[in-house]
Amino acid sequence: MRPGKGAILGWACALALLPATASAPAFAQGLLPDDFFAAPIYPSAPTAVEAEELVFDSVRNEITARGDVVLRVSGYTLSGDRLVYRRADAEMELIGNVVVIDPAGNTSQSDRLDLTEGLKRVVLESMTLTGRDDARVTADDAEFDQVLNSILTNAQYAPCGDCVGPSGQRIGWSISAARIVQNAEDNSLTLEQPSLALLGVPVAWLPYLWLPDLSNDALDTIPKPTLGYSEKTGVKAEVPFTVYSTRNTNVILSPTLLSRQGFLMGAEWIQRFDRGSFSIKASGLYQFDKTAFTFADAQTDWRGAIQAAGEFKPVEDWTVGAAYSLFTDSAYFADYMLDPRRSAVNEVYATHLSDDTFVDARIQQFNILGENPDSVRDQQGIALPNIRVERSFALPPGAGRVDVEARLLGITRKLDYTTTVNGIPYDYGYAGNRVHGMAQASWQNQWIAGGAVVTPFLGLRLDAAGYDGGSGLASAPAAQTLLGATPVAALDIRYPMAAYGNSVTHLVEPIGQIVYRGASNSAPGITNEDSQSLVFDDTNIFSYNRFSGIDRQETGLRVNLGGRYLASLMDGSYLELVGGQSFQLAGANAFAVGNQQQVGVGSGLENAASYAVVGAYGALANSFKAGAKLHVDTTSFDIARAGLGVSYGQGGWSGALNYRYAKATPATGNIKDMHEIGVEASVPVAEYWSASGNAYWDLAANSFLQVGGGLTYNDGYLVVSGNVTRTGPTHSSPNDLRATATFRLLAPAGLDVGYYGAVPIGNLLQ
Repeated sequence: MRPGKGAILGWACALALLPATASAPAFAQGLLPDDFFAAPIYPSAPTAVEAEELVFDSVRNEITARGDVVLRVSGYTLSGDRLVYRRADAEMELIGNVVVIDPAGNTSQSDRLDLTEGLKRVVLESMTLTGRDDARVTADDAEFDQVLNSILTNAQYAPCGDCVGPSGQRIGWSISAARIVQNAEDNSLTLEQPSLALLGVPVAWLPYLWLPDLSNDALDTIPKPTLGYSEKTGVKAEVPFTVYSTRNTNVILSPTLLSRQGFLMGAEWIQRFDRGSFSIKASGLYQFDKTAFTFADAQTDWRGAIQAAGEFKPVEDWTVGAAYSLFTDSAYFADYMLDPRRSAVNEVYATHLSDDTFVDARIQQFNILGENPDSVRDQQGIALPNIRVERSFALPPGAGRVDVEARLLGITRKLDYTTTVNGIPYDYGYAGNRVHGMAQASWQNQWIAGGAVVTPFLGLRLDAAGYDGGSGLASAPAAQTLLGATPVAALDIRYPMAAYGNSVTHLVEPIGQIVYRGASNSAPGITNEDSQSLVFDDTNIFSYNRFSGIDRQETGLRVNLGGRYLASLMDGSYLELVGGQSFQLAGANAFAVGNQQQVGVGSGLENAASYAVVGAYGALANSFKAGAKLHVDTTSFDIARAGLGVSYGQGGWSGALNYRYAKATPATGNIKDMHEIGVEASVPVAEYWSASGNAYWDLAANSFLQVGGGLTYNDGYLVVSGNVTRTGPTHSSPNDLRATATFRLLAPAGLDVGYYGAVPIGNLLQ
């Protein structure tokens, strides 16, 4: 009697479950091949499960692998649309377009296939999961519990799959562990006795490790050794390791050997909560050779620092946090090539951010890092408080928008912060107590008439400031209070014109603005704490107020004229030009008002007709990119500032050319032109290997500014690099030689974020 199709499938399933010594029944000669589903079974052949997605249904208590499911078991290959494991009934079934291929190549097809006890156990044991991103998970045993945990025993995760390059060499990295538990609800990982292998070679072992996931951000938090060199410290070898790790707590030690300075020890405690985390890090050493440093505060026996920071989200849309650092001297971090983190600012803050509201309140103490004595901290003072509030209100359609902004900045400073640069005095801050509050409400709308885009703007700004006159400098203001109201009116008119031809889209947009600010005082804050930097260029040519903070403001009537041109090609190439000029028509020019911070001097805005500014940007076929800026004094047609940057990147080759020029401005104490040029390049030297170099030259001083080079290995999963840099005599850190060696782990490109109930297999451990 000839067996039916169902009987053949039954035999196929039964044979797949038999031990290696089992044999298949003989079918009638000529009806089926002699070896039809009777080929030897290979129990040593690897077991693999491949699918696009692994879904855990906690309600039905089912686990489903779906999307091009392929099972390879003991030499057999089974494929289908879905693999369903019903845990309550201990049933496993392959459903939809089922194909079974035996080791001899014989094929059987059906709609469904039940996997009975032997094969079901083989699927759950000694399995390999391969995701669509080629990431691979292997384990001796896999289980899924009721709390959405994936539990893998004697497991290994390799983002690079088999981690073999096209030439047969080992690539990438992998993590092995006695036990890996993944929580599918938040995608976190707990690894027991994990070990890290680079290029197939084990390099590190930890007793325990917890990670939020295996994304690039999380991988960057894994302690990694570094190697460096500087003339002051000698060779630096740091080997950090985690001594305790759980979902909530990490304790990391960072022992570091320095050939010239001895032993530096660091320790960090990281504590996580449901709504935030904090960290405390301490480091320090006894210096073997304190004479290696020229900075007086660095010439001590003991040096070190304590850094603490925390951030929490107590309620939706609100974040509160704090950061505080103590250090023996401000040059400690730079001298020992340590991460200063947030040590430049000690602060307590609260921030609210929603669709239409922003609130930020802080108390801040500013620390100037680098070779600065402790007295500089007293000169910086404390911001008590620093509050900013912004809110937008959308009016009915056609009525425009109302924006409300408020700022409050109080400064307490023990010492005057003043200096002289080539005979030009600078007062950066005055001793005493000062507070400045500002509130502004504005309305704007947009109308289109005859192709022109017209945007009217109306606003009112209120200021209140007070200073107690605590400075002893003759140039400081006297104790006083100041109240002010500034009406603001502006009109922005643009006429965009577009054309298309020969696969190029052209956009030409003439722009004209007239702005009136009826301020009676250009310095409403009395002292200037937050408006000490000003660069006039194409990025703020069409701005209503170019000062960076609230302590200074523009005054009078001003017109801004210019335009924009954009050419876009179908392949993504483009060319953009932005330029214009600003004119003071009436009232006092705030940029020409003398001030002890020299703000506005040399910017070009101090003239009735400002410098003409142009910015040019472009890209060609995603390989070449370029940007340039030019400032021209229209009275003499002298170039005041210029900059150029050109870069290329394609097929592992990359390069850049950078050029900067700034004309000397003796009125600010800058008596020499700044004139620099530099080149950077990276070239592939072998598979996954590239060499890079850079050189910058100070054209004004006819001296090298910086030279450096390095070697990098990058296979897409593992990056190892070494770099050496030497600075010249006119560099901001002159005559400094440094070398570093680091590595970085990368997650597979294009990984999706896992989500509740359905976890992509490529993300089983990510």
